[in-house]
Amino acid sequence: MSVYDLLVIGGGAAGMMAAGRAAERGKRVLLLEKNAQLGAKLAITGGGRCNITNAEENQRLFLAHFGKAEKFLYSSFAQFDNQDAMRFFTDQGLPTVVQAGQRAFPKTERAEDVVRLFVNYLACGKVEVRKRTTVETIRIVDGKIAGVVVGKELMVAKNYLLATGGRSHPETGSTGDGFRWLAKLGHTVVPPTPTIVPLAVADTWVKNLAGVALDDVHVSFFQKGQKLLQLKGRILCTHFGLSGPLILNAAGKVGDMLRQGKVTVSIDVFPKLDFGSLDKHITKVFDQNKNKVLKNVLRLLTPTGTAASIITLLPRVLHEKKIHSISQAERKALGQLLKALPITVQGLMGYEWAVVADGGVPIREVDGKTFRSRKYDNLFITGDLLHITRPSGGYSLQLCWTSGYVAGNHT
Repeated sequence: MSVYDLLVIGGGAAGMMAAGRAAERGKRVLLLEKNAQLGAKLAITGGGRCNITNAEENQRLFLAHFGKAEKFLYSSFAQFDNQDAMRFFTDQGLPTVVQAGQRAFPKTERAEDVVRLFVNYLACGKVEVRKRTTVETIRIVDGKIAGVVVGKELMVAKNYLLATGGRSHPETGSTGDGFRWLAKLGHTVVPPTPTIVPLAVADTWVKNLAGVALDDVHVSFFQKGQKLLQLKGRILCTHFGLSGPLILNAAGKVGDMLRQGKVTVSIDVFPKLDFGSLDKHITKVFDQNKNKVLKNVLRLLTPTGTAASIITLLPRVLHEKKIHSISQAERKALGQLLKALPITVQGLMGYEWAVVADGGVPIREVDGKTFRSRKYDNLFITGDLLHITRPSGGYSLQLCWTSGYVAGNHT
């Protein structure tokens, strides 16, 4: 029976990084992947562009985005941080480009190129890869992992690494297998919830704007008449509701609000103008277009591509009304609408839409210097299997790169 130095379960971002790094150190590595191809989730990350990390150079500012896990990650990021990750990709022949929000992408903006890079990285290290291979059982003998069972075959290694991912995008194979195994091994597993996820809304006017982005807006969330959250920036309208990094990163808080009752939203498309200034602006546009009907003038007052949808929020009698016939009260009502476009949140979209789902093993059960389990000294736990919250914008993949590299360095 062959005994490997490292057996990796899961051929995603963390698993491929760990396997490649261990092999680079001369270790004999076996990687098991249940899908027909490696990197299934990685291939669709960032809408197929793959936001591989965030380029923030101040590591304290970078790690502050990981909430309660900030201090836990100091040691591992001292070994391999986001700057190291960008150098890694460049050295492997895939330079990066930094875009808005310090988000770093491969210069080609093709997630499939990232997957291809790792396939080559594994091949260079002579990692043995077995695809379409599902682990059925993890064996324990005398307090150590003693092997994994695949069909009728027992596979044995000195060290084992779990990198099966969390629950987001289950269509890529992330169905929570790792959580079930870890629970059977005696680890605590915090139940996952989709945390970085779009919002489903009830409003047809939003759904009719699918694909339209609203830039530099204020988005306020209300419950029982009280404003509980305000966001500033860019949002994306979709066929089901609202998305974009601003919305995704607020979804956890909105989810908490929804558990307490109905949540409504108002969007201010003129946040830089108070109501009086906006009314003057509307009056000026009206004065310049007195003989036109409102439905043809509204596009001069609303974000590009939104007028036909926004006008449905006004009484139908106004749509064909000539500007010179619009009353002061009707004009002011229009201003009030543009300062507070109404939306009702129905809920969070499910795991299939989640960029990240939290949950997993609490960090107290893992050594932050190595990602070694504190229950089994020959087991490593990486990536989305760790209960670490983080926003969208490259932070989730960086956790995979760092945990995979560091674990692969200590096997």
